[in-house]
Amino acid sequence: MKITDIRFGMLRVPLKTPFKTALRTVEAVEDIVVEVHTDTGHVGYGEAPATAVITGDTHGSIVEAIAKFIAPRLIGQDVANLDRITRLIQGALEKNTSAKAAVEIAVYDLFGQLYGVPLYKMLGGGDPVITTDITISVDYIDKMVADSIRAVERGFESLKIKVGKDIGVDIERVKAIYAAVEGRALLRLDANQGWTAKQAVYAIRMLEDAGVRLELVEQPVKAQDLDGMKYVTERVHTPIMADESVFGPTEVIDLIRMRAADIINIKLMKTGGISNAIRIADICSLYGVECMIGCMLETSISVAAAVHVAVAKAGVITKVDLDGPSLCAYNPVDGGVIFDESEISITDAPGLGIREIRGLERLAA
Repeated sequence: MKITDIRFGMLRVPLKTPFKTALRTVEAVEDIVVEVHTDTGHVGYGEAPATAVITGDTHGSIVEAIAKFIAPRLIGQDVANLDRITRLIQGALEKNTSAKAAVEIAVYDLFGQLYGVPLYKMLGGGDPVITTDITISVDYIDKMVADSIRAVERGFESLKIKVGKDIGVDIERVKAIYAAVEGRALLRLDANQGWTAKQAVYAIRMLEDAGVRLELVEQPVKAQDLDGMKYVTERVHTPIMADESVFGPTEVIDLIRMRAADIINIKLMKTGGISNAIRIADICSLYGVECMIGCMLETSISVAAAVHVAVAKAGVITKVDLDGPSLCAYNPVDGGVIFDESEISITDAPGLGIREIRGLERLAA
């Protein structure tokens, strides 16, 4: 099975409700879809969102990076040589992690298809059913409380609460949500780099003193402020998770050595795909550090790949934040991973199991 062509499409899917964080507001998923074609007729699918404020990738840069730098290296390569192909992808250019991730996902999809088994079995096996949390966007307190109650009624047992806009209001938001769902759901806070180190310590201690029990607080300070992250981690009881502070394996090692965070959030769009995600999980396993696996605003194409990784590395990936498909108004993908509210399950279809993507707009490279 040799790679013969790489094609592009744009996939647009409206969200059920606007997605609001301390950094941005989004009303629809608009992602680049990558198709890797082979001489056997098999097609592998990948996907990448434009997340300029986090990874620096835009729609244009994703297509350009793949078409001009990655694709020429891959044409003619045998899918069976997976390690060689991933090295070619990662070495094609610096950064551009989302572009690399989209191609890697498609190649890993083909790798599973080549051997006729679901991808997670090629990565180590596991129980093909996991449970995700769901995101509650930052908004007025009453709206966030209502959204949280609805999520619990839909069966979600973990809520990821977006904060980081106004620290005083943030504290009241979390208190109100905790009071409304206490005993029915765990709360995870995501500050999206919205606080200073001292603000974070103040806010978390205030919540702890008020009896609010949080499962974790994600990325309370700026991504580059590892000293600030360490400052927070050392001064609160609540576990602190690094997200934007950690992209690749080297950064993970540095952060663990500094003891700057308790948990590492793995996202394929940050790691550049599956190969580095696996490396990060293995590093964290060696050091006894838990991981969460998360996603950007992605559909069930690339999120499916993250699900396969989560299942195969369940021993260290103990928390799942793969609610992208649940936030979409509909699922544009036929086949593949099944997203049923909080429960996510993998079928026995080879690779990612994707049969068709509806509404795909073809793009010229």
